[in-house]
Amino acid sequence: MIEFLSDKFWNQRYLDQTTGWDLGEVSPPIKAYLDQLTNKETKILIPGCGNAYEAEYAFRTGFKNIYVLDFAPLALANFKKRYPDFPESQMLCGDFFELEQQFDLIIEQTLFCAIDPVKRREYAKKSHELLPKKGKLVGLFFDREFQGGPPFGGSKVEYKTYFEPYFEKITMEPCYNSIEPRSGTELFAILTK
Repeated sequence: MIEFLSDKFWNQRYLDQTTGWDLGEVSPPIKAYLDQLTNKETKILIPGCGNAYEAEYAFRTGFKNIYVLDFAPLALANFKKRYPDFPESQMLCGDFFELEQQFDLIIEQTLFCAIDPVKRREYAKKSHELLPKKGKLVGLFFDREFQGGPPFGGSKVEYKTYFEPYFEKITMEPCYNSIEPRSGTELFAILTK
């Protein structure tokens, strides 16, 4: 197994506080998307949730059927310490590729760019499996390349090749409300099964 795919690798990143991806708050594009949803019963998964600011925001605004998943136990412990009211039964520590539940919506922010790029087609397939018909995968994807990784970058053209076999409708456009350091380098995607 490649080191960056292990729970030990990611847990160590939290121990070392080398979490450059962590914004310290809900990502503006995800916040804007959640703000326009009216069905608070939507069952939501945030895989690779990290410190889970998106989950905290969603929960505080009325979404109670929200699940967080991370490889790193320390990420989930940090979230629970910061937000003790979040139900422990909805905090999942494990591998996205081994998850066996159904969700109406998957929020993507940091998992796709953190996994080995050879697993991207598998990510698309697994997302498809976790969603019912008309379920959605929504979130942010880097529209740039990186030296080494993680994170691993890519392009709209590349990403579409992974998702087209599994999703009926794919919208992937430059993100207009990225945080300043990521401005012009993110795509906002809505993929419907």
